[in-house]
Amino acid sequence: MPDALPITETPDWTRYAAGALVEAFADATIAGGARTPFVDYNGALAPVSPTDLGIHAARAALARAGIEGGRLGATIAGNCTQASFDSLFFARHIGLYAGMRNDRPAHGVQRLCTTGFEAIAQAARATSTGQAEAVLAVGTESMSRAPIAAYTHRGGFPLGQVEFKDFLWESLLDSGCGTAMGGTAENLARLHHISREETDAYAAESFSRAIAAQAAGRFAEEIAPISDAVFEAEGMKPRRMTLARKAGEVSADSHIRPTPLEVLAKLKPVFGGVQTGGNSSAIVDGAAAVVVTNAAAAAGTGVAPLGKVLGAASAGVPPEVMGIGPVPAALALLQRFGLTARDIDLFEINEAFGAQAEAVRRTLGVPHDRFNVNGGAIAFGHPLAATGVRCVYSLLLELKRRGLKRGVAGACAGGGQGMAVLVEVV
Repeated sequence: MPDALPITETPDWTRYAAGALVEAFADATIAGGARTPFVDYNGALAPVSPTDLGIHAARAALARAGIEGGRLGATIAGNCTQASFDSLFFARHIGLYAGMRNDRPAHGVQRLCTTGFEAIAQAARATSTGQAEAVLAVGTESMSRAPIAAYTHRGGFPLGQVEFKDFLWESLLDSGCGTAMGGTAENLARLHHISREETDAYAAESFSRAIAAQAAGRFAEEIAPISDAVFEAEGMKPRRMTLARKAGEVSADSHIRPTPLEVLAKLKPVFGGVQTGGNSSAIVDGAAAVVVTNAAAAAGTGVAPLGKVLGAASAGVPPEVMGIGPVPAALALLQRFGLTARDIDLFEINEAFGAQAEAVRRTLGVPHDRFNVNGGAIAFGHPLAATGVRCVYSLLLELKRRGLKRGVAGACAGGGQGMAVLVEVV
């Protein structure tokens, strides 16, 4: 595999597809799904732990899929930032409070911003290999509860040398290559000659599409409204979920708003180039869940399944241009199935940053009208581990809406990775 290349030259991203891990799934159906609203940082969901967000999404997904929790063979849940004192148990607790039997296992996964895709891929592997007839795949994230942390004080600290830091802010820097996540988008902007005006135009279009989708009720189809609740499970203590004061029921994404180009153009760059707070993904809290089954289990629910997960791929790229990661992952996946980008009806690629998403779109050669057709994370947010599950779920719903067949969902991940998942409507 090639080494990380200097950012002064544009690499041939197809070279990185050769090192991708690609897997085809013989029997993996998305029977149903649900997500919470994605709510702005320090908003209505700020007091809620990622475990409880995940339980809420999981229960709704199971109900929509027509699958009882007792039929689950496993729960695979993803989370990037430990945001409660019991977060080590989050995957197990999500499964049990969603109704999974206590003699069935659960485990957590973490692949940064592609964590949700990894959860779905592992669930698809379990149903395809006959390990389980149904698996719950969940991604959940509370950005608001990211801790102010210290890692060196267990044995005490010298006078005046207390080093508590903001975990959320510090985690945006890849210490390996010394580049902030936004800086990796700036590198892609330079490599692919993407201007500030083009980045802002991409973001304005994302907001515009999301506003239209929200007005048409397309996001309402995905969302399970959330309010104060008590979750109970046999043999377990009740869990109380309490939203921010006077929040009531929350049923819509909060970051979607009219954001014209002239407003975006007035914002100052954050990383010295094209990226601003307005053309980067929104910081939000939220969770998403899907139920992955084998075909026989899906047929027995009486509920029409959404589609099949045909395959998944993960790839590595130079850390300083991590945002291009979906490209080699998607290329390797398409090659495995004898397809090209022209054979894919819709792409749903996470918008970590405007320049990053545009670099991916251009490199894959995807027309605007097949790329993030309902907007993306710039408009409605990127709750890290939840994003991959949301992308796959949203993509299948939109393919069915339009009477289309095949789609690719993907995202980049800090450290220089990308994942892509191929789905097909049944």
